[in-house]
Amino acid sequence: MNTYTIKSTTTPPALDGAFASGAWGAAEEGRVALFHERSSDHRPDTRFRVLHAAAALYVKFEVRDRYVRSVHTQYQDPVSRDSCAEFFVQPCAGKGYFNFEVNAGGTLLLYYIEDHRRTPAGFEKFTKVPETLARQMTIWHSLPAVVEPEITEPTTWSVAYRVPVALFEAFVGPLGKLAGQTWRGNFYKCGDQTSHPHWASWAPVTSLNFHLPECFGEIRLV
Repeated sequence: MNTYTIKSTTTPPALDGAFASGAWGAAEEGRVALFHERSSDHRPDTRFRVLHAAAALYVKFEVRDRYVRSVHTQYQDPVSRDSCAEFFVQPCAGKGYFNFEVNAGGTLLLYYIEDHRRTPAGFEKFTKVPETLARQMTIWHSLPAVVEPEITEPTTWSVAYRVPVALFEAFVGPLGKLAGQTWRGNFYKCGDQTSHPHWASWAPVTSLNFHLPECFGEIRLV
C-alpha cells in the first residue's frame, strides 16, 4: 500500500512560497505518476507536499505541464474537465471522504461522500460542502483564474491551500490531536477536456474512476 507521511509544522507555510522552500522544504514530496491507459501521450510531472499544524492542513501541488486549460470559475463547477489537481482524503475509518478538486485557476469543487456508488445525481450518499464552510479555506494559484486559449508550450503551475480542521470536523466530528493519526486518501491529476486528456493517481486505482476509497493509500500524520 502506498504511504505518505504528513509532517507537522509550527510555522505555517506560505501558500505562494516556492515548492521546496521555507516550511514546504521540510514536507515529504509525493508524485502523481500512475497514468491510466486511456490517457493521451501527455504525462505532466505532478508533485505534492502536505503539512499539518494544530488547526489546519496545508496542501501544495506543483505541475510541470503542457496543454493547460482552465475555464471554470464558480465554486462547485466541474473543474476536473480543466487542468486540475485533486486530493481525496478520509480522516476517519468507517466515515466519508472529502474530494478537494482545484483547477489551475484556483476554482474548488468539494463534496463529503459517504457512499461513492454512482447515481444520476452524483453519488448514492453525498453532501456538497456549503460555500460558507469552503470559504474558511484559503486557496492560492499561480496562473490566472481563466486560462483560455489553452497554453500549449511547457508551463509549470501551482496551487496551494489551507484547510481548517474545523471543516473536516463539521462532518466527521472532533478529530483531537492530529499527530499520531492514520488517515486514508489519494492524490490525482486530470484534464478531461484539454487537448491532451490524461488521468493519473498517486496510489493505484483499479479503473478510470477516482472515487474508489478502497484504493486509497495510507496517510500518516506525525
